Amino acid sequence: MQDFASGPVLIVGCGRLGSAVVEGWLDHGPVDPRRLMIVTPSPKAVADRAERAGARINPGSEQLASVQAVVLAVKPAVWRAAVADLPGALDWDAVIISLMAGVRADDIREATGRSVVRLMPTTAVAQGRGVAAVWSEDRGAVEAAAQLFGPLADIVSLATEDQIDVATAVAGSGPAYIHAFARAMAEAGVEAGLSPDDAVRLARGAVRSAAAAPMDDDLEKLIARIASPGGTTQAGLKAAEEAGLGAAAKAAVSAALRRARELSGQ
Repeated sequence: MQDFASGPVLIVGCGRLGSAVVEGWLDHGPVDPRRLMIVTPSPKAVADRAERAGARINPGSEQLASVQAVVLAVKPAVWRAAVADLPGALDWDAVIISLMAGVRADDIREATGRSVVRLMPTTAVAQGRGVAAVWSEDRGAVEAAAQLFGPLADIVSLATEDQIDVATAVAGSGPAYIHAFARAMAEAGVEAGLSPDDAVRLARGAVRSAAAAPMDDDLEKLIARIASPGGTTQAGLKAAEEAGLGAAAKAAVSAALRRARELSGQ
């Protein structure tokens, strides 16, 4: 089995998600920063940190011939320009790992001439606590993604490429929904008499407490551990559901999914 983590590994793009990936590799492995190359059009703190650890920033095309895996972490609108020089520089066995929402594997394969795996991680890969949905028709490409991202995230293998967009709407965008709900809880706390600072600290603490629960437990069991029959939590949950909690979640996922498909031209 090929050891993709031994590198060299190239990551193209160092925005929010790309930076989270690099940070995760620096702190949790498996990529040796001395075997890492980073393409970024503007200075990034994490890229500077990686460079100090031995990574190469904006390498020339002549340095890419030995790259085994390329991680595309650029915005979907600019991906074609970002990969334009790769086909002539990469080895034919290089694998393309796309972190881009909405861009189809066939389009990337046609543009690069290489095996493609689509992977959608959450930014918690920076802490080695992410989750990542993965899909490819090529088992070797899936193995490359698993080796590079397994130490950073719980890898969820999907049956079809279309499910990547759904996974993006649920998990990729999900943390923002949760933070938005925490913000709404803080605002409700202020209206009920808390100071803004206390309300925000308590709402953030609630999110941390939820994240600390055993994630292999059934979600209903996790709810039941807190929501005692006839208690305050159960009353709050009932009110939230009656106010449209489920409908709001469905609307958020549907809108994100619709946007992902617009990006892919479906």
